[in-house]
Amino acid sequence: MSSRLVIDPETQLPSIQSFGELKHFLRSAMADEESLQLADGMGGLSVSIEAVLTRLKPPAGLAEASTQLIDLMTTLREHRALVIDLSPAWRGLYEYASYLAALNNLRVLIGQWLLPPDGVSQGDAATARAIGLEDFELIAWRTLGEGMLLIDMHEQLRAQMPVDSAPATLDASRLERARSWWGRLRK
Repeated sequence: MSSRLVIDPETQLPSIQSFGELKHFLRSAMADEESLQLADGMGGLSVSIEAVLTRLKPPAGLAEASTQLIDLMTTLREHRALVIDLSPAWRGLYEYASYLAALNNLRVLIGQWLLPPDGVSQGDAATARAIGLEDFELIAWRTLGEGMLLIDMHEQLRAQMPVDSAPATLDASRLERARSWWGRLRK
């Protein structure tokens, strides 16, 4: 299984064309257990997003996709709980807070789609939405992009960490200086 992205022959840039391809890439590119769990969660999220997008395409509408939207909301909540439970090494990254905010924004958007606006019947709710299908897809991709960035930054940080985490041995002179400093501090 290759962790490389497919290169688009026209642009010569890496390309992922579907949420399924994203899931495959995420699964193959991870090294540590938390990264794998996060990638699996993002993969599940991408499958749910793809199901909603497929169901929302015309001539179907919001009413036909409500089950998929509820499933997406459930998957999103589970994934968000997984993100919140990540170890402290993740929480120190700027991208962690950014990804949580993106997940929360997607959750709010789904909630807005599930509830009809005030004064609008359920049947007219789809036409009253401020955010269209293309915007929903863009927000979904952006959210998953934030997650990919978080994983990438974590993997880079992990790669910079020393392999041997055993404490360095202290030579006698350094140990004596530390004891002397501690003795002066205690007086």
